[in-house]
Amino acid sequence: MREVVDGVFEVGIGYVHVHLVVTDDGVVLVDTGLPGRSARIGRALRDLRRSIGDVTTILLTHHHPDHTGGLAEVRRRSGARVVAHRDDVPYVTGEARAVVRHPVVRLAGLVMGRPEPAAVDEVVTADGTSPLPGFTALHTPGHTPGHLSYLLDRAGGVLFAGDAAAGRRGGRIGSTPAMVSADLEEQRRSVTRLAGLDFAHAVFGHGPAVTGRAVEAFRAYAFAGTAR
Repeated sequence: MREVVDGVFEVGIGYVHVHLVVTDDGVVLVDTGLPGRSARIGRALRDLRRSIGDVTTILLTHHHPDHTGGLAEVRRRSGARVVAHRDDVPYVTGEARAVVRHPVVRLAGLVMGRPEPAAVDEVVTADGTSPLPGFTALHTPGHTPGHLSYLLDRAGGVLFAGDAAAGRRGGRIGSTPAMVSADLEEQRRSVTRLAGLDFAHAVFGHGPAVTGRAVEAFRAYAFAGTAR
């Protein structure tokens, strides 16, 4: 576990990150990691002298299993409300199943396991809404149709980019593998949109956080043609 900025913690669960944000009202959890691995979240909370019952809100970036794998259990144990975008909600609740065409992704899904369906308590339908104080939900489609990034008003701005982009060594960002994104052109437009915001730090579902004028890494990626 790594503290990225004051009260924002990056927790590794296998190859994916979840993030814990300590607020005055409890703990906000951004994504829940791989199926069957939610005990790692509990251990991280204990390291912070917190418990699963302190989690008040779960913000989902998107519906992929490595981001929603622990959702049902954490929601059940904590009573936290779950926030997701309208276009991804059917996949989270189990009303729809994503069509997986790439054989590598299909095999990975079999190894990873399928998340238990879970209810969504707050459905985001409009871009730029605030699901809780200090957070702004940004619709950044492409990786999935309902992908959300979240901007936290803390320490100059902390962007929870989910899988809209990925962290790279040296304070750079890159793309998630093309095989797991629904619409690459739309994803590029979303990254360009994020590059037009102002934030000091960025954290990702995959790859290291970028701290200190992180938006400049987004601008370099989006406007230098490396997003293509």
